[in-house]
This record gives sequence, C-alpha cells and structure tokens, in this order.
Amino acid sequence: MIQHLENIRHKDSENFFLIAGPCIIEGEDMALRIAEKVIEITDKYKIPYIFKGSFKKANRSRVDSFTTIGEEKSLQILKKVGETFNIPTTTDIHENEHAALAANYVDVLQIPAFLVRQTDLLVAAAKTGKCVTLKKGQFLSPEAMKFAVEKITDSGNEKTAIIERGNSFGYTDLVVDFRGIPTMQQYATVILDVTHSLQQPNQNSGVTGGRPELIETIAKAGIAVGADGLFIETHPDPSCALSDGANMLKLDKLEGLLHKLTRIREAIL
Repeated sequence: MIQHLENIRHKDSENFFLIAGPCIIEGEDMALRIAEKVIEITDKYKIPYIFKGSFKKANRSRVDSFTTIGEEKSLQILKKVGETFNIPTTTDIHENEHAALAANYVDVLQIPAFLVRQTDLLVAAAKTGKCVTLKKGQFLSPEAMKFAVEKITDSGNEKTAIIERGNSFGYTDLVVDFRGIPTMQQYATVILDVTHSLQQPNQNSGVTGGRPELIETIAKAGIAVGADGLFIETHPDPSCALSDGANMLKLDKLEGLLHKLTRIREAIL
C-alpha cells in the first residue's frame, strides 16, 4: 500500500511501516506534538510513517461516551498535520458520505472492523481513489477478508490493505491468531493493530478495558511472523485520553519499542 503514498518517507528502507497517533483528535496542539515526536523516532529508524487520528468515533459503548471535538475541526487538524510535516494521514469513516468528506483531508481511509462487511461503505471509500485500509472484523476468519478486498478492487481501486485486530474470545476479550497474517497476505498488505488487539470490550462499566502491558509482546510476534506494518495508538498520557486510553501506548515508550522491533525485522530479512 505504501508505494501509492507519494509523501511517505523511507519507502525503500525494507522496514515495516507504522500507522500511529491518538485514538481520536483531541486538539491541534496535541496532534502536532504527537506527530512531531513519532516522526523524530521513525526518521531515526527509517520506518515509513502514517499519522492516524479519528475525526469522529461512532462505535461507543454508552451514549455519553466522547465522540468528537467537531467533525470539520478534526479533519482540518488532520490536514494541518499532513501539510506541516509532509506526511500521509489516515482516519476512520463510518457512513457512506464520510468517504468523500474525509478524502478531502486525508490520504488513507480506514474502514472500522464492525463495518467491514458494509458493501456500500467500502465501495464509497474505494471510489474516492484514496488508499483504503480494511480492519478485519472480530467475527471474521482471515479467509473471509478476501471478499472485503475484492469489494475495493472490483470498484476500481487497487490501493488497499488489511488490518488484523484480533478475534472475539468469549464476551469480553480478544485473541490474535497469527496464522491469519500470512493467510491474508495472499489478498493484500497486512497490518497488525497492536493496541486494539489488546482491548477488553463489553465491560460491565460500559468502558472498554485493555492490556497495554502486552503491547510489546504482540508487536514483537507480529513483526516476527512478517506483518507488513503495525498500527499503534499512542498518547502522551493514556490515563487522560478521551477515547481508548485503556489500551494505548504511552508516547515516551514508543522509541524503545520501535528500536526492538527494527532489530527483529533486520533479523528475519
């Protein structure tokens, strides 16, 4: 997928690529600060980097959960991040009309896991001509993602990738089946969503839990089995994050993690 992004750095480094940023856009200063820090680290290790931030969250446990600081405001911030640092950006979309809207501001459109079977949404995203990432539903087999990819390619867009984010394990946990990565690589580039794979959904409190202490474990395993890219949500202080703080990586831990992962990547090439 990254070969289609003109403004991505280190494209020829043979390293894995990284999609990283806050779960949701909380404000301009924070978005710019996170992007600047991640760029500093990824430039050091020659890791191609795409900044991520949701402009709106639709899949919330409770009606009072935080959703957005404003759709247009968030999209403008994503655009500013991309223009300020000359890097590609991505956000997730939830409704058909969001595809054309978000395509005016970002380089990559992400389809959430719980919507990956929504044909009209996938077709709308594909027809923008932007790169499209497809999160594998927690309820889908790796083999089933072939058909989601075909919805994009049959709509005339070859710029797609699959994001693995774990499978439902009981009612309140997820587990990653790493056999699915090589299986899905038969259909498209595969990215491992490390932080969402460690979510613990459907908690009695109505707030999703997580196991961030296992981020390094899952990330190492993903690189070792040959994932093309990683997806990691990061925040200066996850305990204060407005969304998904329970499973995000603290920003000051990112460099140490990427150093180790780069060494693993070098070892398996």
